[in-house]
Amino acid sequence: MLAALSVALMVVDARFTVLKPVRSQMSLVLMQSYWITDLPQRLWQGVASQFGSRTELVAENEKLKTENLLLQGRMQKLAALTEQNVRLRELLNSSALVNEKVEVAELIGMDPNPFTHRIVINKGERDGVVLGQPVLDARGLMGQVVELMPYTSRVLLLTDTTHSIPVQVNRNGLRAIASGTGNPERLELRHVADTADIKEGDLLVSSGLGQRFPAGYPVATVKEVIHDSGQPFAIVRAVPTAALNRSRYLLLVFSDNRTAEERANDAAQAQEAEDQQSGVAPVVPATVPKPVAPSALVAPAPLPAATTAPSPAHAVKPATPAAAKPPTAAPTALTGQRQ
Repeated sequence: MLAALSVALMVVDARFTVLKPVRSQMSLVLMQSYWITDLPQRLWQGVASQFGSRTELVAENEKLKTENLLLQGRMQKLAALTEQNVRLRELLNSSALVNEKVEVAELIGMDPNPFTHRIVINKGERDGVVLGQPVLDARGLMGQVVELMPYTSRVLLLTDTTHSIPVQVNRNGLRAIASGTGNPERLELRHVADTADIKEGDLLVSSGLGQRFPAGYPVATVKEVIHDSGQPFAIVRAVPTAALNRSRYLLLVFSDNRTAEERANDAAQAQEAEDQQSGVAPVVPATVPKPVAPSALVAPAPLPAATTAPSPAHAVKPATPAAAKPPTAAPTALTGQRQ
């Protein structure tokens, strides 16, 4: 009976969504078990840090100072490039997000199923995590959130057989689809033409075309390209840049979920508000008065006839001599006085 009940529960959980509330409530209890199982490692790390030698601490401090100085130098250059990127996007009337908001999360568990690559992190729905949210580590993209619980979340890694991500070659912008193979250290590019310009060592970054992952983050490095003259597509294998089996601390990326139309409207409203603050009124070409021609100043009398004439021929005939030959009216007047 217990075995039949277990099978029935597994089938219901896999096919339907009835047990999702139950799983969310059980995660509250399992959260304590995660903390208890992780307690020995935390205690060991605390004891090891307490008994660390002073020499090691001083050497580590110097190393961190040097790395901090180098990173500050790079940040200065990145700040200039970011400002230049913002100015170029303003010229193109684009409101794309330059910097995404991130939040640090910690890995607290792994899926025991060897055929699925999923992990559990200590951030959930109460922390603002949403389904499909990208997850990355210090080296590149790791995956996306596929299941939410109040205080924890499940993340599907890039190498899972059911996961794919649109990428592009950083060297030339060639677009492709990177799919998981079930191997934690291998990705494959699907349907890449045999004549495509891709070679070993190329860096693959997220293209952002799937509207799920932000563009520009490292995904993998091409390890092997096999060309077969009898096949239309080449076999391209890549190694993920992220340490999928070793990273413990991760980053949750909060991207801009607005549509292109909403971004354009927001950009237009921001530009209008900026114009109002600067005191520059928008110029409307239809309301600008046109300058009066000199011919109209010389002979204004034929204008009403031209505007009220029933036919185009009558409107053009009196207006053309008056505008083209204004001096002819004066000689006729003089001859009439002499007569």
